[in-house]
Amino acid sequence: MRILIVDDEPTVHESYRRSFCRSDAGDALAAMAADLYDDIDSPADRPPDFVLTHHVQGLDAVEAVRAGVADGDRFAVAFIDVRMPPGIDGRETAARIRAIDPEIQIVIVTGYSDFSPLDISRVAGPADKIFYIAKPFEVEEIVQTATALAHRWQLDRELAVTRAVLADKIVLLEEQALELAANESKAVHMANHDALTDAPNRLAFVRRLTEQVRQPHSFAMAMIDLDRFKQVNDTLGHLAGDELIRITCSILIDAVGADGFVARLGGDEFGVLMPVTDEADAVRKCDALIRACSTSFSVFGHSVQGAASVGLVVVDAGDDGREPVSVLRRADLALNEAKRSGRGVARAYDDSMDESIRFRRGIETGLRGAIARGELTLLYQPIFAREGLEIVAFEALLRWNSPEYGAIGPAMFIPIAEESNLIHELGDWVLDEALRMLPHWPGQYVSVNFSPRQFRRPNFAGLVMDRLNAWGIAADRLQIEITETAIFDNADRAAETLSQLRRMGLRIALDDFGTGYSSLYNIRTFALDCLKIDRSFIDGMGRERESAAIVHSIIHLGRALGLEVVAEGVETDAQVQALRVAGCSQLQGYHLARPVDAAAAIALARRSDGAIAARRARP
Repeated sequence: MRILIVDDEPTVHESYRRSFCRSDAGDALAAMAADLYDDIDSPADRPPDFVLTHHVQGLDAVEAVRAGVADGDRFAVAFIDVRMPPGIDGRETAARIRAIDPEIQIVIVTGYSDFSPLDISRVAGPADKIFYIAKPFEVEEIVQTATALAHRWQLDRELAVTRAVLADKIVLLEEQALELAANESKAVHMANHDALTDAPNRLAFVRRLTEQVRQPHSFAMAMIDLDRFKQVNDTLGHLAGDELIRITCSILIDAVGADGFVARLGGDEFGVLMPVTDEADAVRKCDALIRACSTSFSVFGHSVQGAASVGLVVVDAGDDGREPVSVLRRADLALNEAKRSGRGVARAYDDSMDESIRFRRGIETGLRGAIARGELTLLYQPIFAREGLEIVAFEALLRWNSPEYGAIGPAMFIPIAEESNLIHELGDWVLDEALRMLPHWPGQYVSVNFSPRQFRRPNFAGLVMDRLNAWGIAADRLQIEITETAIFDNADRAAETLSQLRRMGLRIALDDFGTGYSSLYNIRTFALDCLKIDRSFIDGMGRERESAAIVHSIIHLGRALGLEVVAEGVETDAQVQALRVAGCSQLQGYHLARPVDAAAAIALARRSDGAIAARRARP
């Protein structure tokens, strides 16, 4: 350790040198003492090795301290005489040294001073780092003071380093605490907000709804669903769909205002809470929301027409059903009713909606076991050729006789089956039953309806072909009937599926032709064999010139494209004659034959085949 000695008397400097000189004899005596007294003088108790720097003038000592600080080689202790003419005195020297190095330990060594210790301490303090020794001094006094202060100086430096490290750690911990708080706040925000719109999500909505139902006042909850949103996703892509959701969310927030609460519940569905006076007020506000959403938006350069349906429930102060789950359920029922009513409308919940849902659920529950219980049957309606009115095919028609509800038409249970995924189980049963009949018919084919959901089933063509192979039926004896809705949902995939079916040899019929929105495009693009004219046009032939014109146009279009044309819903002899004259390929309807059971269908098929054979045998 470095010791600075500042004194103007050379003899004093010599005394310092002798005081800090460690002779070999002294080392030998110390070693002997360690042997005799079991190392009572341990190295830790011995004075450290000091390096002395001597100056006779205060200014030189100040510069030495400055250089030591700059080089990182500081002095631990400075022994300073007070009276050092002709330069600066010891008091000024100590003050300047302290200003340069606040950590140095200063010892004032003097026999007589012009200043009191208090005066010196004021300029060279603090008091715990300035000490005094009187001249003449003893060797032990100087060495012990230097040793003690050097150890203290070292400990102070180590303590300063430790404090600096701790300070850094405290700063780091504070930063981490701030970061954790920010992350916690972000996590809470993310847990309660929708990532796409940054609006409150379903969790936040349910929490706010829970708070609302506990209050004594009335309010309305509206559930909003965008109409035809899937078409935007399918035609413009999911990015455009996301942008439409963001735009709609912003519109709803502005329209509802500060008194309401808007959340994205998921997909294209939003929830709204708002104060209302009564149901009429709630309906007016929801109609305003529909108008706000029913405008033309610019989405990535494309014009998109917005539309929405709303289901609402008004929760009165004395309402028994103020549980959040009950409010959500009733709003959802009202939204379903709004969608079934044609969309673009607001419907308020009433108790009849619950009855409707219970009925639908009862239908779904009964339908699940209908196959196993033998409650389903297939009827077969003959399809007649134009020329001789021979039976060339049968359309398979599904019927259900429920023990609980009686005879239920397919228009009732097929949509429910589609919503609940039962349609695949029903469809497989229908296909197997229809194929089972074919070996009993002389040569007619069977036409089976497939719903859009069945048609979108993965590997649909392969599944149909597997059933044909299992029954050993030629592919050309099965006709698949699909609607334009089934192929419009995903035109590219539909085109590939239809091509596979045609390559396998199956017949393809487009059902309800003329009622869709892409008819001409479909028959030009997709692989088809047959067009089935919707019964509404056949029924209007005798009353409306437009219907007759449409029927004639479809027949001529089909003939021009090499397609068969089947007229459904033929109810009168006049319709039969008009359709035959117009060139319609095949006829189907109650005037010719009603749907019959399997046994009657076999008899009709064989009788028709026999009539054909007899006519051919005539000369």
